[in-house]
Amino acid sequence: MWSEKTIYKYVNNSLFSARNIDLRRKLRFRPRKSNHESLKINRACFNERTYKDYNKYINDNPSIHTVEMDTVHGKPGGKCLLTLHFVDANYMLAYLMDDCTADSVKNAFAELRRTLGTELYSRLFPVLLGDRGSEFTDPRSIEIDEEGELLSSVYYCDPRQSQQKGSLERNHEFIRYISPKGVSMDPYTQDDISLMMNHINSYGRPELRNRTPYHMFEFLYEKDGREALNKVGAILVPADKIILRPSLIKK
Repeated sequence: MWSEKTIYKYVNNSLFSARNIDLRRKLRFRPRKSNHESLKINRACFNERTYKDYNKYINDNPSIHTVEMDTVHGKPGGKCLLTLHFVDANYMLAYLMDDCTADSVKNAFAELRRTLGTELYSRLFPVLLGDRGSEFTDPRSIEIDEEGELLSSVYYCDPRQSQQKGSLERNHEFIRYISPKGVSMDPYTQDDISLMMNHINSYGRPELRNRTPYHMFEFLYEKDGREALNKVGAILVPADKIILRPSLIKK
């Protein structure tokens, strides 16, 4: 009393003298693709970093700024972007990564800390909120610098609740105007990405009363904001020069 599926499996595993070629219908079927994730995630990293924990921390520290983090992909397996969004200013940074892994995220944050300096970085990135993608499952490497000093606190949205960092998700639309979904990011350089973000951050928004994210970041973060803009090489693009099309960085 064996099911037909089991018999096919045994034949495929060469447990009988019969082979797949002996089965009339077997060769006409393609192997099914597995929907299971090949990368296992250590769920322990989410302990005391849930969205509930985040809300409690913000309620206890209402003056703290939140930076939302995410990734934007080109073609699967190719280069991608790490995006960092200052919610109150609607200002976004983006960094090109060779792949979407925890190591690449770690290296991107390390480079950002070197660019800004430890003190300025810690003031600008006190709280980071991301989703539960595998690339963000090494929170300690994001929170702690090379000297072991705690600079930030990382929290995670609830599973499949992207609207909990909806400001960042909406801002990704501007990236897609310039780098459409499915288009490979492999030809891009960080200079291309920085140029793209300068144009995006120079575009006025209705929710900012038509002010630009560049101006709002400079205003809300005052001296730190001006220093950060200078260190990351951000510039304000005149309104009549802004390009939000693929031609801006097309190779």
